[in-house]
Amino acid sequence: MSDELPAYAERVLEVVESIPPGRVMTYGDVAEWLGEGGPRQVGRVMALYGGAVPWWRVVRADGMPLPGHEARALEHYRTEATPLRPTAGGEPRLDMRRARWDGYSGPDGGPGGPDGGPGGPDGGRDEAHT
Repeated sequence: MSDELPAYAERVLEVVESIPPGRVMTYGDVAEWLGEGGPRQVGRVMALYGGAVPWWRVVRADGMPLPGHEARALEHYRTEATPLRPTAGGEPRLDMRRARWDGYSGPDGGPGGPDGGPGGPDGGRDEAHT
């Protein structure tokens, strides 16, 4: 393998770097934003190359912290004031309704996306997928 990042991996990492502090996207959200691949492909990129980006901002759809990295992720979530809620067992979980970033609104709900524009490749996300 070359030292150069595969093009898909580079695009995934660019999206991850654009997620504002205190917000998250699911693996599927990132794939949908890019218009290619799926959650498993994004997960593979994150597993291989995600250490240099804010990996804790890409999560499973159920809002549970990444298995094996819960303590580190929770530390980041608390530092960034990412919305959390307790599970029935009292363990912290992301409050996905409040923490999930749509990829095209800024951290305060205003406009902005990975390129500062209105949204993904199609100019915005299909609301049916939120």
